[in-house]
Amino acid sequence: MAISGFPEWLPPQRIIEQTVIDRARRTFELYGFAPLETRAVEPLDQLLSKGETSKEIYLLRRLQADAADSSDSTLGLHFDLTVPFARYVLENAGKLQFPFRRYQIQKCWRGERPQEGRYREFLQADIDVVDRDTLPTHYEAELPLIIADVLGGLPIPKIRIQVNNRKVLLGFYRGLGISDPDEAIRIVDKFDKIGRDGVIAELEKIGVSAATAVQCTRLAEISTPDASFVELVEKLGVTDPMLEEGLAELAAVVEAARAHAPGLCFAELKIARGLDYYTGTVYETQLAGFEKAGSICSGGRYDNLASSGKDRFPGVGISIGITRLMGVLFGREALTVSRSVPTCVLVALAAEEQRHAADRIAAALRVRGIATEVSPSAAKYGKQIRYAERRGIPFVWFPSPDGDTVKDIRSGDQVEASAQSWTPPAEDLYPTISGSFG
Repeated sequence: MAISGFPEWLPPQRIIEQTVIDRARRTFELYGFAPLETRAVEPLDQLLSKGETSKEIYLLRRLQADAADSSDSTLGLHFDLTVPFARYVLENAGKLQFPFRRYQIQKCWRGERPQEGRYREFLQADIDVVDRDTLPTHYEAELPLIIADVLGGLPIPKIRIQVNNRKVLLGFYRGLGISDPDEAIRIVDKFDKIGRDGVIAELEKIGVSAATAVQCTRLAEISTPDASFVELVEKLGVTDPMLEEGLAELAAVVEAARAHAPGLCFAELKIARGLDYYTGTVYETQLAGFEKAGSICSGGRYDNLASSGKDRFPGVGISIGITRLMGVLFGREALTVSRSVPTCVLVALAAEEQRHAADRIAAALRVRGIATEVSPSAAKYGKQIRYAERRGIPFVWFPSPDGDTVKDIRSGDQVEASAQSWTPPAEDLYPTISGSFG
């Protein structure tokens, strides 16, 4: 029985997902990020203090727990990887080298209503950079380029990374005299869901005048592929030191991205991110043709998340929603894989007595990195070939005292071969994924 919000992929889908995971891991390591895995649970008060609502946090509790034993009741499953990472940094600061670059590919849990692109159990691939006391802003420009490197190497639609800076929003709202700028940010963050009129209506509910609410929407509607947004904001006539600081930081990020990858990053001044711990640059990522599914990669800068007393570790991070990305693409049947198993070669059996010899051939191929399995039975060769066809296995190996042969069952080509020297074409060595986006 399927449980809503807890996806289980079929083997071909899992191969596609694993390909994406491997691509992310290899790319993160090329940029010098170290691997990390944190525990699945965090203290409940820690989770609740970081912007998540209690109704979306799963508690840890034993079925037969003693009523007097409340040790587990204060633990919840983490809803993202940033909060656990911040805690980890504080606890291990004396053992880490700063700036510390880490990647983490791990499951998260969030008790929200399941819908397209939203799950209760989901896999995320995070990268973060943290430093002691201060963190240079150039890291905020680096992270989108890394994400573009990961996703650009996959057969998926083009991405558009939308960037903003919370200082722009806070400074602008402060300059307008809004008494609760944090609440205004949460409202404007829903711009795409409720539209311009909806944002104005909700702002008026918190005491913002109609004219001021219109100014907020004018800011939210600014979108540019370069630093020209600065002039557009200045024309709105609002001034504040924090606004100026945020505009300068955002311009640096957008221009750095444009220099390395034109058309990748857009200044999108309606982007805010809902979590309270973001303090500077924030990111959201749209997949061309799948915009209604929401952001498939998000993050931002946090200056106070990893802090305790005198210790302060500002950071910036970005996270690919692996499960969200896969679910959206699988739902449209937009990705296919060349075969449903890793197997490249099936060793055929003429008789069951030859299984040991077939096992030796398979072992020789595996030693050389060629995924191989032996036929499950010594059926007629036609049946064994159909076994391979149904799974997408491209080659069938025929042992013979007169010399082994291997057949490409797609083309029908059959050649003499030795398990010690034969190698399949590079494109057949592993399952390959392809995309179709009509």
